[in-house]
Amino acid sequence: MEVLFRERQRFRQVWLWVIILGVAILIWTGFVYQVLLGGAFGNKPASDMQLAILAALIGVGLPYFFYKMSLTTEVYPGELQVRFWPFHLKPVTVPLHELREYEQVTYNPIGEYGGWGIRWTFNGKAYNVYGNRGVKLYFYNRKPLLIGSQRADELFKAITLARQKV
Repeated sequence: MEVLFRERQRFRQVWLWVIILGVAILIWTGFVYQVLLGGAFGNKPASDMQLAILAALIGVGLPYFFYKMSLTTEVYPGELQVRFWPFHLKPVTVPLHELREYEQVTYNPIGEYGGWGIRWTFNGKAYNVYGNRGVKLYFYNRKPLLIGSQRADELFKAITLARQKV
């Protein structure tokens, strides 16, 4: 099938990475201090094994998880696919004939959707990882769906072309 548009986005917010890496560094500092240097990390220190597991899960796993997390949007003739890895094992497919209309939007991720990620609100659902631009899809039989995009104008044009190629 012909790919009309493809975009893969990752979390790039500096404040998010400062928090994630700050927590990882804190855990690794505790691990080194307690396990390698023989001190006690905190008032009620965890066992060395518990701290090693925390260092592996939070010190390595959490940054790796956020690094690998991605939102992939693809447009094919007649359909749009969205995959928010690792939460979607298979892409979510939106048949474009179900669209009533669609528009490019600039939105407030926190104010309108409560942040980034897969978001459910009274006004619909959103898939977004970065920024405040996207394409909002309106359906005949369900609430709207917002697809966040760093290339919202290209996504909009690809949807228009994909609807014509059905």
